[in-house]
Amino acid sequence: MTDLKPADALKQHWTDALPRAWKPFAQLSRLDRPIGWQLLVLPCWMGIAVARIGFGFFWTDLAYAGAFLIGAIAMRGAGCTYNDILDQDIDAQVERTRLRPLPSGAVSLKAAWAWLLAQCLVGLGVLLTLPTLAQIVSLIAIPLVALYPLMKRITWWPQAWLGIVFSWGALVGGATATYHAGVVPIETIALYAGCICWTIGYDTVYALQDREDDALVGVRSTARLFADQWRLWTTVFYVLALVFWTAAGAMSGAGQPVAIGLALIGALMIWPTLALVDDARPETALAAFKRNAIIGAAVLLAFSLEPIWRTVRPHLGM
Repeated sequence: MTDLKPADALKQHWTDALPRAWKPFAQLSRLDRPIGWQLLVLPCWMGIAVARIGFGFFWTDLAYAGAFLIGAIAMRGAGCTYNDILDQDIDAQVERTRLRPLPSGAVSLKAAWAWLLAQCLVGLGVLLTLPTLAQIVSLIAIPLVALYPLMKRITWWPQAWLGIVFSWGALVGGATATYHAGVVPIETIALYAGCICWTIGYDTVYALQDREDDALVGVRSTARLFADQWRLWTTVFYVLALVFWTAAGAMSGAGQPVAIGLALIGALMIWPTLALVDDARPETALAAFKRNAIIGAAVLLAFSLEPIWRTVRPHLGM
């Protein structure tokens, strides 16, 4: 069994200390690339934060946040495993992915399916801890997730489909913490729309690495669709994300502080991130993509400041 890593894997990671037989399964789940589960869990946490604006946080929110973290790691791993099962022939033809466990032969197809099932069972365990509305919202996403790996073959907008499924956690988080019984509130819908636009933006940047290989094997993406205008269109989607997020804050009753925070994020974080990308150096796209975990954390903080203040103010005697 080879210890070679895919080209986009971290060179040093805690998974390197795993027994050799376990390493390919960690790679199959992308445990050596935490950016994926980070970007998956952040909308979940944002959903809780937006729902708590005007009310403050509760101790149960910590438990739900922990459940979402476990669920994001497990289901991101399951999604990557499923994607690799369907794409193993394509991955074998792309330089960045040819050393992934399935095309390299480090994991058999049967073992990959078994690993997929194990991760789904972890996700099911998390699902059962959520309120009924959140469970229903979560289950609706399953067919959408299952169709995602096919989108790159039939549409130029697989990044939009990824946005729909990868941002679904915003709806689940909002459904978990909502005070509107049986209803996902409108501010959560606005948050979700913003997360979709954000995902289209950052995944377009990510796809810049593969434009040449994707053209050879017939894989479609917004990075190829936008061509030399990718920076313009990616900026448009980031701006739309900020607009929808600002609307979510306003609908929740914290419009001004959220708007100020998001404006600073746009000026100090998003634009410099896009400026980092050099078309002649594809590796700069990966670096810019990874910065979105920090951007997402900053957005989460912008939504959390008001409920944090409401939570701590009574303890300060104010």
